[in-house]
Amino acid sequence: HTRCSGVSWAREMCIRDRIQMSDKIWLGIDPGLAITGWAILKSHAKLIPIIVDYGVIQTSKNLSTSQRLLEIEHDLLKLLSEFNFHGISIEMPFFNRTIKAAGGVIQAVGVINLVCYRETQIEPVFLHQASWKRYVGSGKATKDDVTQSISQLFHLQTIPIDDSVDAIAIAYAGLSLSLIHI
Repeated sequence: HTRCSGVSWAREMCIRDRIQMSDKIWLGIDPGLAITGWAILKSHAKLIPIIVDYGVIQTSKNLSTSQRLLEIEHDLLKLLSEFNFHGISIEMPFFNRTIKAAGGVIQAVGVINLVCYRETQIEPVFLHQASWKRYVGSGKATKDDVTQSISQLFHLQTIPIDDSVDAIAIAYAGLSLSLIHI
């Protein structure tokens, strides 16, 4: 890490280096077997990041789990090839014993983790729901609260209410964490 000295030109160079280092493209993923939300943010120095794109990967419940995981891999490969990511954050789901979908979601998390690392050599940051939600208000925020916070934070007129909204928040939390550690 570069350290800033008291000399004005050296401090100015150090600030410029930090600004260039902080311009990052970050991928946030809200994993699921049926629907995986994703969002891409680009930071600009100390300003609020820009939403580059967002969407979902959907798989058909008529397919086997293996076929659905293969479809997630295929779509994620396309997405990863479009950008030079600096970081990736993925929600690490928490399940109680009554959730039937837990097995499929955990398998999707494994495939997403593998594909992201294999293709980018980036170790994804795993964030529990309460931790990424803190970056957009409260760790106990509802889906509507997250949507409203994202809309206000990024000055959006309209925003879809689907898993991509959570992915935007997950990307924002991961990017914010990375900027703290510069």
